Amino acid sequence: MAGNDLGSLLGGLLGGGQSGQGGSGGAGKILGALLGALSSGGQAGQAGQTGQAGQAAQAGQAAPSGAAGGGGNPLGGLLDLLQKSGLADQARSWIGTGNNQPVSGAQVKDALPDDTLRKVADETGVSTDQAADRIAESLPQAVDKLTPEGQVPSGSLEDAIRTQRL
Repeated sequence: MAGNDLGSLLGGLLGGGQSGQGGSGGAGKILGALLGALSSGGQAGQAGQTGQAGQAAQAGQAAPSGAAGGGGNPLGGLLDLLQKSGLADQARSWIGTGNNQPVSGAQVKDALPDDTLRKVADETGVSTDQAADRIAESLPQAVDKLTPEGQVPSGSLEDAIRTQRL
């Protein structure tokens, strides 16, 4: 999965209602870079150490196929990271049908491995603090739109995005 392609798809998915730093294109680019970094193995080993499937099952989601390096959907692995970092309530709110709880850039920075956040920042031309802030700003809406049925999509992330844009 190419981060730029995923970023374009996410930007389109977030278009219209996304405002603030970077607009929808910026949000798509930053989230595309994040999910690309997670699926490329920068986070794969670490996420796999604590049983992603069990964590995902606790949140009522499909097991994250992409975070372990296989599949094309790193969203489950990202949500697993957030849950293990104390953001389970927020992540569940994005997947569920109620209001989306916010997260701060500091919370995102604490939840993500330093090397992953650094890679995202380098790829998008911002500082790690700016990357964390932009992820915090756009991630709740992106997850909400990608999980309309209350579950993480089991197929590729690109297919899930295309389905939501139709």
